[in-house]
Amino acid sequence: MAPSKFSELSPTTYADALLGREQFMDMGIREMWPHIPRIAGPAYTVSCAPGDNLMLHAAIYRAEPGSIIVVKAGDIDYAMSGGNVYATAQKRGIVGFVIDGVIRDVAEVRELRFPVFARGAMPIPGKKQGSGSLQSTIICGGVQVDTGDIVVADEEGIAVIPAKQQETIWDMAKRRAEKDATQSLEEWEKNHRAKVERILQEIGFKG
Repeated sequence: MAPSKFSELSPTTYADALLGREQFMDMGIREMWPHIPRIAGPAYTVSCAPGDNLMLHAAIYRAEPGSIIVVKAGDIDYAMSGGNVYATAQKRGIVGFVIDGVIRDVAEVRELRFPVFARGAMPIPGKKQGSGSLQSTIICGGVQVDTGDIVVADEEGIAVIPAKQQETIWDMAKRRAEKDATQSLEEWEKNHRAKVERILQEIGFKG
């Protein structure tokens, strides 16, 4: 299955289908420009030491086209990347960045329409002293990410689908989406109310 196919469904649908809370990054990592498109692709993981961005800059030349570069930054005091890095990554076919850290040149990334999710902006750049790693297991936004895991990101949030479970999760999410698409609002309301009332009765609520 082509990893890009996962972009057909939103992180919300994956949450409804199967994935638990532990597979969704915390809400502090957000889209860096308005109306950002949904992206999906295999993760290429990067770990950077505090104040150092060398490994991210190396990753844009090593990640395969179609990849999403996922970064564990060492801090939020120094920017991981700027305009020329985004432009080069885009030219090389990288789908986007997900960074547990900060970036700079937000206007440029917006003009490029290159999808970047991060914790915010900081004008001060990091140094390049060689600390960090590529394609190792990282924690990004509170979620364990390995190279090859499928990342789905949009304005609703960021899901990480373990590589070994991708087909199972896709099938379940697709079925859930198809079910939702065929259900009318009236049917949903009827089922929803029955469920709510049943739970209220079970917990002894009166009102």
